[in-house]
Amino acid sequence: MKAAAKKELEKRPGLLTAKQLAEALQVSETTIHRLRRAGRIPAVLVTDRIIRFSWRDVRAALGGHPPPSETGAEDDRQLAFQDIYTDFH
Repeated sequence: MKAAAKKELEKRPGLLTAKQLAEALQVSETTIHRLRRAGRIPAVLVTDRIIRFSWRDVRAALGGHPPPSETGAEDDRQLAFQDIYTDFH
């Protein structure tokens, strides 16, 4: 993802759909839902069927540190293998 697109996501006050988050992280929607069910990324359950994600909160959860906007640093790390394939330890 380009730096400009990442900065736009950081500024976005709203919540992302699983599809939008999957595109931002360059993974499948299935992977997003697997990470959510495993408790690896936070989600907002609007209803039983409507689930949204905060870009800042997801990045913080995957990186284990505050979002770049709070630290003043740009973070270009990718998802780790264990983030996607939780069955392998």
